[in-house]
Amino acid sequence: MNSDRSAAQESSPGESASEPGRAVVLGAGIAGLLAARVLSEHFAEVLLVERDPLDADDPRRGVPQARHLHGLLDRGRTVLEQLYPGFTAELTELGAGTAEALVGTRWYLSGLRAAPTSTGLTSLMATRPVLESVIRRRTLATPGIGWCTGTARGLLGDAGEVTAVLLSDGSGIRPRAADLIVDATGRGSRAPQWLATLGACAPAEERLEVDLGYASALFPCADGQLDGHRSVIISTGAGGRGGGAIRVEGDRWHVTLAGMLGDHPPTDPAGFADFAATLAAPDIHRLITAAEPAGGWGRTARDQHTIVPHKFRAPVRRRFDRLPSVPRGFLVLGDALCSVNPLYAQGMTVAAQQALVLRDCLTAGAGADLPARFYTAASDVVDVAWRLSAGSDLANPGVTGPRTLRTRLTNAYVARAHRAAHLDPVVSRTFLRVANLVEPPAALLRPDLARRILWRRDGGTGPADAPAVAEPTG
Repeated sequence: MNSDRSAAQESSPGESASEPGRAVVLGAGIAGLLAARVLSEHFAEVLLVERDPLDADDPRRGVPQARHLHGLLDRGRTVLEQLYPGFTAELTELGAGTAEALVGTRWYLSGLRAAPTSTGLTSLMATRPVLESVIRRRTLATPGIGWCTGTARGLLGDAGEVTAVLLSDGSGIRPRAADLIVDATGRGSRAPQWLATLGACAPAEERLEVDLGYASALFPCADGQLDGHRSVIISTGAGGRGGGAIRVEGDRWHVTLAGMLGDHPPTDPAGFADFAATLAAPDIHRLITAAEPAGGWGRTARDQHTIVPHKFRAPVRRRFDRLPSVPRGFLVLGDALCSVNPLYAQGMTVAAQQALVLRDCLTAGAGADLPARFYTAASDVVDVAWRLSAGSDLANPGVTGPRTLRTRLTNAYVARAHRAAHLDPVVSRTFLRVANLVEPPAALLRPDLARRILWRRDGGTGPADAPAVAEPTG
């Protein structure tokens, strides 16, 4: 790409042999960065194409949700450690916090606090811009990876093979040929339309209308808050309201309130506090009424607003794995493949898992069938997250969608597991490990866990001698 700003906006990959060729990644968000990191092990040249400048640590325009709470599940953190050794330590040096989940953090499920117990899980707490900036710096420092400013406008090729992508840099539209093009442009991806233009099959979509709304703010921390715990998560209840607060860099509480089906939190301080007061536990309300919210999201005028909103209409899954054929030379990953409800903090972790799937597929061979093999293998990862999140969404009676017998039975069982997790540390530990995508959902169906969840002599849940957990006072 030619541009009069190329010296500031483009870096060139390191010199290497022409084989095995070039890969182009569209989108330099977290999914795109992880894809580029994996592709660099198999391609001599990897080019990241991103509309937003990559030289600032402020929230990017292309990530409107960047000012809101981002949970990195422990499975995602361990993948990032694998791809970027020392990742967790680097974040902590920048002020991010770590804590063992359920020991240094609080989780409320159906209004009940999950029993504190050792889980073997590490919660890493940082704002999205800091998380992304570390991944971006490490990725762009990888030999063979370069980047340019531009926007994808379409694909070249035919139904059997994609050979190039059309890129616009503000001065014109030019083709960029590649052996593999990866679309990581997020939930707004135009890949289905591009493929249809080439005569290829577009994937069917699965979606659930949740009409989720966020509002987020930063608050100064004070000694003694939450009894020293570094975060609190209050899962959405039957009314669809929930929220979270994590202690992030700069010694601040990053608070996000959320409501489903149009019940969105206000963005004025009084309304924000009133909404927090309706949550199933008082912890977040106590935090935000202890101090005034502050700006500090970034340098733009919008970033100085104290409470910022965001809306998420619907989770969407594009079923590339069900297409009878897909063109070689092009694949889709990240939110462009499956965008789940962000309430469950799965997005970054699922993107990281997909990056490992891509790495495994490339190790097996970067042949013409690579995209088809990737979609088949990635569907196993996506299935788990989609079923967990969609099942939770459908537990809200106002969400429309297919409620099969399996869905109804699962949600009834999960409701009992929530109550058991309040009393039983074994259930609490397993439930959180499943939620962090470390153990499969089937772990909750093991006979020993099922007995704890379903059977109690007093008609409750969990083992009869399970210890009670005192409600927090901080």
